[in-house]
Amino acid sequence: MARWSLTQRLTVRLSAALALLWIAAAVTTAFVIRYEFNEVFDSALQEIAQRLLPLAVEDLKERGEPVEWSREIREEIVVAEHEEYLIYQIRASDGRVLIRSHDAPKQGFKTPLTPGYANRNGWRVYTEPSAGQDVFIQVAEALDHRDEALFNLVLTLTAPLFVLLPLSAFIVRCFVLGTLRPITSVRASIASRGGGNTAPIDDESLPQELSPIVEDVNRLLERLQKSLQAERAFASSSAHELRTPVASALAQVSRLKADLQQHPATDRVRRIEEILRELGGLVEKLLQLSRAEAGVALKREPMKLGYVAQYLVDEFDRKTPYAGLVKLVNETHEEGQDVVETDLDALAIALRNLIENALVHGAKDCTVIVLIGKDRSIRVINEGAVVPGEKLSHLTDRFSRGRSRSEGSGLGLAIVKTIVEQAGGTLELRSPATGRNDGFEAIIRF
Repeated sequence: MARWSLTQRLTVRLSAALALLWIAAAVTTAFVIRYEFNEVFDSALQEIAQRLLPLAVEDLKERGEPVEWSREIREEIVVAEHEEYLIYQIRASDGRVLIRSHDAPKQGFKTPLTPGYANRNGWRVYTEPSAGQDVFIQVAEALDHRDEALFNLVLTLTAPLFVLLPLSAFIVRCFVLGTLRPITSVRASIASRGGGNTAPIDDESLPQELSPIVEDVNRLLERLQKSLQAERAFASSSAHELRTPVASALAQVSRLKADLQQHPATDRVRRIEEILRELGGLVEKLLQLSRAEAGVALKREPMKLGYVAQYLVDEFDRKTPYAGLVKLVNETHEEGQDVVETDLDALAIALRNLIENALVHGAKDCTVIVLIGKDRSIRVINEGAVVPGEKLSHLTDRFSRGRSRSEGSGLGLAIVKTIVEQAGGTLELRSPATGRNDGFEAIIRF
């Protein structure tokens, strides 16, 4: 399952919170402005009515119309075509339309001639009577006009959100990354140190929320250091305590075999000697496994793969059964191309086990190739029968053995895997070997 990102989650949530606050502010502003719009527009209706009514009454008087007229004024004023947001009608007390604006209907508004405001059929109408209550003016405005103005205002307030939201998300992300930089520095401090470096992490510059976590990590590192020291001390002392009795027993059996020459029990003594040698080899492997699990490979220092490999090849050349069977091929030519950060003893243990595994379980008297690649990898290749895939995946398990002429201890590849993983590398097993139809290949990649 993919892990979630703290930076991404904070950025999304803070940006969403900003967007919601912006929308809430826009909605609140819309309600306030709507109230203010209604006040301003209503005031405009009233002001227009109060200005126009005296003029209309005066105009009627100048025309000589009686105060109580009985007909509608038919003379119309010719005006240019235009859109009117406000329309009006001058009406008599009996409801007849005497004068109307350009877009006003010929029929009177469906609003009673009662002073004040009223809403009728999508119109906001203000009625103002004359002093004698015989002439009324009604000024009307379409409510759609107010809604349109309010909509345009809200759109103006919210439209920038689509541009500013990505920008705010970018700014928030920058702030979050800056705020979380101490976490990044702690992670980098841990990642940069070698596996054997259990020194406490500096928490002087950390915020108070992060400091307790680092303190707990430092306490864990302290316990780990004590545990590793105890394991290494045990492995070191056990090596002497276990090797000595086995070596003494082998020496006594060798003397006994010499004393019992031509004796019927000689074969049994020889078998005991073989068992003791196998026991000595098993003890050696168990000690190597103990050292590997105790963290022998956690120490990091620059190491030339070619130097270690050549030393081991020379070592096997000095052993009678394997003389001349191990060949080193170094593909690196540039200075430093085969340098890796690991522990000398750990690398030697791992590579020795791979070579022994190839010699013991490979085809008899066939050459084992130790190849150092330009990618800082080590390949140990031997001839032999193909190992089935289902068996290949379990060869690194403890006491797992392949089918060969020699059973072995079943610990060699487990030791190699433990050491390689501690050194920050990977172990890959292939059968058949690369470019071959048979054989076995073990690859260490750093």
